[in-house]
Amino acid sequence: MSDSSKTTTDHDTIRKWAEARDGKPATVKGTGKGEEAGLLRINFPGYAEDNLEDISWDEFFEKFEEKKLAFLYQDEKDSRFSKLISRDK
Repeated sequence: MSDSSKTTTDHDTIRKWAEARDGKPATVKGTGKGEEAGLLRINFPGYAEDNLEDISWDEFFEKFEEKKLAFLYQDEKDSRFSKLISRDK
């Protein structure tokens, strides 16, 4: 892991990091129940999987908190590396 890798649960930090790279909150299609968001991802246009569906930041962070996730990311200008991990780790 790069020295520039960081972990946060701060919503503003996550949102600013993603938006600086044109990222949007998303869920993996078919992984949610009913109206509930499923597996969370950050969707980067031109880089993302085909099975992602954009959701609102409010919905993203609601699920983020419900699942007690943390955001692992590289704080380098052009890096899009990020991963949602358990806060328990």
